[in-house]
Amino acid sequence: MPILEVEMVIGSGEVLTDGLAEGMADAAGDVFGAPAGRTWVRLHTLPASEYAENGGGPPEGIRPVFVTVLRASLPKEDALREETRRLTEAIATACGRPAENVHILWLPEATGRMAFGGRLMETTESR
Repeated sequence: MPILEVEMVIGSGEVLTDGLAEGMADAAGDVFGAPAGRTWVRLHTLPASEYAENGGGPPEGIRPVFVTVLRASLPKEDALREETRRLTEAIATACGRPAENVHILWLPEATGRMAFGGRLMETTESR
């Protein structure tokens, strides 16, 4: 049931390619080993004019990608490190951005907090 919220900073006049969300979902599904239809991606854009870093950044041409991930349960620390590396590379490849510009936030486990169709996840389901 991994759900990814992806926000890409885009430059003036930049247009995302058709199928980008699907490509990210497929790439993330491969990382998670999820069956078809079980990894969801919601893709949003943020104009570069609405993104800033303190001290006058980001440097020219840098367009970050922010990924927030919700999962039923999280793997142990070593496995999470490896999954983070693989997911970062997969998202970077899918959107054509350098891996060092992809930033991932892992949300707390969804079990007991997330409902699908009115049904609360009460165990670490694979949904």
